[in-house]
Amino acid sequence: MKTLISLLVFLLASSASFAQTAYERSVTSIEADPANGFDYGYYLYIPEQLRGDTRSNSIRSLLVIPNNTGQISDEIAVHDVDVKRKIGHIGQLLTAKGIETPVLMPVFPRPATEHWIYTHSLDRDTMTTEKQEFARFDLQLLAMIADARKRLESEGIKTEKKVLMQGYSASGMFVNRFVFLHPEAVKAAIVGAPGGWPTAPVAEYQKRKLTFPAGIADLEEVSGKRFDLGAVKSVPLFMILGGEDTNDAVPMGDAYDRRESELVIELFGKTPVERFPLAEKLYREAGLNVEFKLYPGTGHKMSQEMTNDQFDFIKKHAKQ
Repeated sequence: MKTLISLLVFLLASSASFAQTAYERSVTSIEADPANGFDYGYYLYIPEQLRGDTRSNSIRSLLVIPNNTGQISDEIAVHDVDVKRKIGHIGQLLTAKGIETPVLMPVFPRPATEHWIYTHSLDRDTMTTEKQEFARFDLQLLAMIADARKRLESEGIKTEKKVLMQGYSASGMFVNRFVFLHPEAVKAAIVGAPGGWPTAPVAEYQKRKLTFPAGIADLEEVSGKRFDLGAVKSVPLFMILGGEDTNDAVPMGDAYDRRESELVIELFGKTPVERFPLAEKLYREAGLNVEFKLYPGTGHKMSQEMTNDQFDFIKKHAKQ
């Protein structure tokens, strides 16, 4: 009996060791590199099978998922641990679905002392703050992408210049706003439950000026970059929301300034679900390449159907 127990313990330990080794081979932590444009680190998931891919002409897509810790903390280690846990899990799920694509996830902070700067949503404060440590995470993410592509190429993995993006809740807001800011960098994007309202691709509605992030009226003033509707039209978008999702960042005071919060509620409705069809109307009238999908019976969470649809979207647009 002792022999059997010892054998089982050995097998379990060996299995855990193998899994840890496989994980360590697939996930790499990249340190901050201010000289190259990013003040925080990021994680890069590289499927093992890509490392041994000898097809020199094979070009892959890079999937970028902005981090969303779901809590405020001034300790960067809190956000680091969350990203490290998530990226390996996401990478393994993608591989299980037959999607062999590298994944990048930044380790951006979300401060507690200055909680109104909702960095993980790329809110107005993040775009305009004079505090360098929380400023312009969109530009830092672009620098991370460039760095990751070089690292991948050094391992013989060529990637497309344009990336795929996915985000849900706060990171869905980030993706939505990032696409509007940098459409030339994005091949296709999933925007999940973006805080109660996706940024409207118009400057005004019912003769009311839609300032960022309610709309794009002052996007150039906020970002220094003109809104390029033609480029945004070229990015396939998949906008998703649970039919019973009541998680609403619009009135909360961090993701939206008071003016934009009041505008959205007055013009588009009191709840995320009520606003969803109006957002779809504006996106379609602007000529965007978009699919809106509402999932009945689903709250602020990932249902299996929602998850499967996202995998299908990524697989459709990923170059493998």
